[in-house]
Amino acid sequence: MIKEFKDFIAKGNVMDMAVGIIIGAAFTAIVTSLVGDLINPIIGLVLGGIDFSNMYVVMSGEVAEGASLEAAREAGAAVFAYGAFLTAVINFLLIAFVVFMLVKMVNRVKSLAEEEAAEPAPAAPAGPSELDVLLEIRDALKK
Repeated sequence: MIKEFKDFIAKGNVMDMAVGIIIGAAFTAIVTSLVGDLINPIIGLVLGGIDFSNMYVVMSGEVAEGASLEAAREAGAAVFAYGAFLTAVINFLLIAFVVFMLVKMVNRVKSLAEEEAAEPAPAAPAGPSELDVLLEIRDALKK
């Protein structure tokens, strides 16, 4: 059973999957930072600094007027946090768009590399044809 497990782990598919998961986790951190630290502030600037994450409706309980969502939750109030959901949807759409653009760029680079590899090698200089060789032999024999 240990040998079978070693064989399973050593297969290329499992190793490829492990590398993919590790790279995916690192890539997630990069894309999340890109969206959260670069794109969202620009969107907030364009929209006049609106922060959707603190928009909510108190369903039950007492919350001070203008309290943040976190403060409302700490107070034990039941809140309908539509702003946090809206922020999550916007972040998802932005992340999906960034990933789409990156995949599109990678596919373009791959297709350019495939086109270069598919280009035929320059043709070798053509030598004499069979007929030319036979004619030369005939002419040499005539001499």
